[in-house]
Amino acid sequence: MQETMNLDGLLTLEELAQKLKVKRSWVYARTRETGSGSLPRIKCGKYLRFSEEAVRDWLARANTREEC
Repeated sequence: MQETMNLDGLLTLEELAQKLKVKRSWVYARTRETGSGSLPRIKCGKYLRFSEEAVRDWLARANTREEC
């Protein structure tokens, strides 16, 4: 079964940094990590996009591990 993604919920790096109230460099650093600690992202060519729902889930998991 193929999943469909809601493209309306995609954020740019700048929009995500604004929503999280962090610097762009913090977001970039989390995208360079590998494994479960890596911020979920979607590459559109050279551009990064972020699903707001996936980021919320990631934050909830990171918060329980106190790794955010």
